[in-house]
Amino acid sequence: MQKTKVFILTLMLASLSAAQKPNVTNARLQELSAAAGLKQTIDATAQKQEAPAWIGYRIPTAARERTMCCFDSWNQSESHGSKCCMGCKVESTQGGSFNGTVSDCAPPEPFHYSFVFLRVEARQVMKVRNYSPDCALDFGGLPLYWMENVNPGQSIALLTELVLAASSETEPKKSVATGALTAIALHDDPAADQALEKLMQRDKPEFIREHVTFWLGEERGKKGLEVLRKYAKDDSNDRLREKITFALSVSKEPDAIKDLISMARNDPSSRVRGQAIFWMAQIGGRKEAQQISEAIENDPETEVKKRAVFALSQMKNGEGVPLLINLAKTNKNPIVRKEAVRWLGMTNHPRALDFLEEILTR
Repeated sequence: MQKTKVFILTLMLASLSAAQKPNVTNARLQELSAAAGLKQTIDATAQKQEAPAWIGYRIPTAARERTMCCFDSWNQSESHGSKCCMGCKVESTQGGSFNGTVSDCAPPEPFHYSFVFLRVEARQVMKVRNYSPDCALDFGGLPLYWMENVNPGQSIALLTELVLAASSETEPKKSVATGALTAIALHDDPAADQALEKLMQRDKPEFIREHVTFWLGEERGKKGLEVLRKYAKDDSNDRLREKITFALSVSKEPDAIKDLISMARNDPSSRVRGQAIFWMAQIGGRKEAQQISEAIENDPETEVKKRAVFALSQMKNGEGVPLLINLAKTNKNPIVRKEAVRWLGMTNHPRALDFLEEILTR
C-alpha cells in the first residue's frame, strides 16, 4: 500500500513538472538539472556553446493575469484578434514583445510561474527573454537546454550579476540588463525585493535605476512602494523622480495614490509635479480631479498650471470636461482660461462642444 502511494505521488509530481514546461517547437531540446547550482550549470553549458543556443528555466511568480509573448510583424499583430495566441518565433528580428494583463486566451486561473530564457553565443549571454506559459515558442532549430531543479534565490543572484555586468549603455548591454530586471521583478521570492533595492542605489547607472522604478511599482507590492517612497523623498535626480510618478500610478497598493498626490503638491521640481498630475489624470476619479484642480489654483509655477489643465482633458470618460468648462468661465488667470478652452476644443465631448458653441455665438 505504501509503495502504491509513493508511485502515485511520483506520477503526480512528474505530471505537474511536465505541465509547467513551455510549449516548445522546432528546438533541439536537451534537459539538464541545476541541482548543483544554477550559475555553475549555465556557465558550463555556455562555455561549450560557440554557436547560438538558448537556455531556459521556470521561475515562481505571483498568480496574476499577465501575458508575455511576441509577434513577428505589425501586420501579423493587426490581423489577429489575440496576440497571445500567435506564439513567438524567438529568433525573429521583426515585430516585438507583447506584455499585457488581458488575454483572449487566458487560462481559467492565473499562472503562478513563468519562463526565463537566456540566449548564449560566443560563450556569453547575449539576450534575456521572459515568456508566460500561454505563449508557444518556436526556436528556429537552435539548441534549447531546459533546466530543472532551479533555486529561485540562485536565479535572482544570476540575473543580478547580468544586470551589473551590463552597466555599459550600449544597446546590446541594455537589452540584457532590462530583460534580466524584468525576470528579477517577476520572481515570487523576497530575494527579488532585496536585489531590486540594491539596483536602485545611487551608484547604479541611471537607465537601470529608471527600469527598476517601474518594476517596483508594477510587481513588488507593498515592499516596492516603500522603496519608491524613500527615493521620491530623498533622491536629487529629477528625472528619476519623474519615473517614480509613473511607477506609483501603476502600483496596486492603495497608499500609492497618496504618495503620487504628495509628489504633485510638494516635489521641488515643477516638471516632476506636472508629471505626477498627469499620471493622476490617467488613474481618473473624483478625488484625483479635485487634487488636479487644487494644483491649478495653488501651484506657483505657470507651467504646472498648464500641465494640470491638460491633465484634466486626459481624464477618462470626459470626467474632466465639467472642470475645464468651469475653469474657462471663472478662473482669474487668463493663461489658465485660454488653456482650458484650447483643450476643450480637442476633447470632442458633447458638453465641450456645447460650451464652445455658446461662447462663439454670443
